[in-house]
Amino acid sequence: MTDSSNGSRSPSGSERALCPAEALYVSQRSRAVLSCVLRGNIDTEALSAAFDTITTAHPTLRSRITPGGPSGYVLRLLAEAERPRLLTRTGDLTDAYAAELNAPLPVGGPLTRAVLVSEPKGDDHLFVLVVDHTITDGHSSITLHNSLWDAYRNLLSGGGPSANSTGEDEDVAWPRPVSELLPYAEEADTAEYLEQRIEQTAAHQVSLVPYDVPRPTAEQPAPQGLIEAQRLTLSLEETARIRHAARRAGISVHGLVSAAVVRAARLRLAGDATPLRTLGCLSPVDLRSRLTPPLPASVMVAAVATHLQTVEVSPDTDPLTLARTLHTRLKDAIHNGDHVKELRITPAIPRHPTLQLSTVIVTNMGVVPGPRLPDDLRATDVRLVPARENYFPQAGRSPVMACVVSFEGRLAVEFPHFTSCFSASFMGAFRQDVREGLLAFAAGAEPVAAAAAAATAS
Repeated sequence: MTDSSNGSRSPSGSERALCPAEALYVSQRSRAVLSCVLRGNIDTEALSAAFDTITTAHPTLRSRITPGGPSGYVLRLLAEAERPRLLTRTGDLTDAYAAELNAPLPVGGPLTRAVLVSEPKGDDHLFVLVVDHTITDGHSSITLHNSLWDAYRNLLSGGGPSANSTGEDEDVAWPRPVSELLPYAEEADTAEYLEQRIEQTAAHQVSLVPYDVPRPTAEQPAPQGLIEAQRLTLSLEETARIRHAARRAGISVHGLVSAAVVRAARLRLAGDATPLRTLGCLSPVDLRSRLTPPLPASVMVAAVATHLQTVEVSPDTDPLTLARTLHTRLKDAIHNGDHVKELRITPAIPRHPTLQLSTVIVTNMGVVPGPRLPDDLRATDVRLVPARENYFPQAGRSPVMACVVSFEGRLAVEFPHFTSCFSASFMGAFRQDVREGLLAFAAGAEPVAAAAAAATAS
């Protein structure tokens, strides 16, 4: 990989090649699903104009994936008539959310979708923004969602008309792939790191969580599955106690959540003839804040690497010790620059899929703000759920994903799953185990938090 800096010129023209790291998302077909439940008045024309403003500002949002380029794919601008526009309809909000969570973004079509669903009577609404992970990550998708509502609020306050296409798409400036913004590295060093990782994954093969839905056969094919998301939400007080517990232990909240998820997975591995089982925990690592200069969250590219670590876990493993191990290893890996090395070897993943094979995947967006809305509109709920098109009931087992994000200070964990693999009851029990694990961490901090609250009140 050659030396590149953030200061060099962005690619221009009607198309832009995907780098190998971005191209990996094409086959995965994963997407970020941002949603908010709203109460109050919505000007649909202004919201539609705000969405047009946002898509005009970001060429990746008005493009499609087509064959071409060294990696096999390019982003190509859509014709004006093909660009995504705000879709509006009336209906039940719960049913609408389920439908949008399961509606794909096919290759060759727009890479984003915005939908507003309003109840036939009343002033309750659901807004859903879906973005292909080829062009986004958690931080940029949240920023995009909030920026759209900023544009809406600005239009209502007379801040000017929405931006329209200028027809000069041949001169559009595309955001550069993050892989071009990494510091210089010798190809030999990257090859050596890849060999080390291949050896490590071979020596530490991880256990996967078995599906509770029977594996399909020729006689009994898999039932029609749906993407669903079991959700764990904590109160402000519970969230504060968990943060206090993490600070007191000298570890991150991510470490506590990861330990709770890993332990919940261990409980679902059949047989304890060998109590110690090798489990893998995959943590996405934000690259934006670790580039020089940092890459703003407003830039619509996938700017994330991963860290995979394996741990030996038994039913008797101390939760806090496990949390400290997960936290320390991730921190040390980032300090050593392993996240950059991981992005460099991403093109090898299709040949060596075990490089990212883990028992659990635990994301963490941290504490993020919700959308800023006009005075006559308020958000009663905000969610971020990852989804994808392809699940594999025939595999019989897979990793379990936990998407962690704190909107307005309340910790929430989403557990997306496919009902032909994991049933709703199975994932509901998994969620409950994680909740109990987190509250157990917080229990020790409760007297301290209670004493602090009492002191503040007095």
